[in-house]
Amino acid sequence: MIYDSFAKFYDELFDPAMYDAWLDFVRQQAGSRRQMIDLACGTGRLAIKLKQAGFDVTGLDLAPEMLSLAAERAASVNVNVPLIEGDFTALGDLGQYELITCFDDSLCYLPDEAMLLDAFREAKAHLTSSGRYLFDVITPYQTDTVYPGYMYNFHDDERAFMWSSYEGEQPHSVEHDLNFFIWNEALNGYDHHAELHIERTYSLATYQHLLHSAGFTKVTVTSDFGQQPIDETTTRWFFVCEVN
Repeated sequence: MIYDSFAKFYDELFDPAMYDAWLDFVRQQAGSRRQMIDLACGTGRLAIKLKQAGFDVTGLDLAPEMLSLAAERAASVNVNVPLIEGDFTALGDLGQYELITCFDDSLCYLPDEAMLLDAFREAKAHLTSSGRYLFDVITPYQTDTVYPGYMYNFHDDERAFMWSSYEGEQPHSVEHDLNFFIWNEALNGYDHHAELHIERTYSLATYQHLLHSAGFTKVTVTSDFGQQPIDETTTRWFFVCEVN
């Protein structure tokens, strides 16, 4: 499963300023809504910030290692965030929420439109009548123009990380080749772990069609965490979806 062995290392590499920007986006869109679930919550950084900001938040993620780190982080700051191991394409009997969030282009890890529609239908089914579903995805400009040939390298005295991105096999898809190296004293060498992450996105019209098929009647799309209108070079779309 993605991130299983190196969840902590991955978490440390992620830009923490992104979580503040997502928090601001939720605050902008929440209104008086406070009861919410953060889908694909990962290590809980955003969920904890939301709880500290006054939201009644539950976190859900498919990876138990991520949830374990989320529990540790919440305990370290004395914050109570219920955490659920689950799949956002099959939420079952979790009940309804005033806000549902799914960020960091988590939806782009779904392999096809059918599963994306499943995710949208599950969000719709678990949203109150006056609720809002907030998510972001990378755009075709990001997958087709920005990512191919992208490289990022990191190292310190004990760890190294190499990230290379390539054009994927499907339209508007990208493959991220991730390699982690962590020093192992017992071996006097590095443990190596490799992961291939595949992301896929679609045209804006496709997202809008699937959202309307799932039952959302009002869909607003912006860029820059809700601060700017979209254009042809937008790299990430931010969606606000409603059912009223």
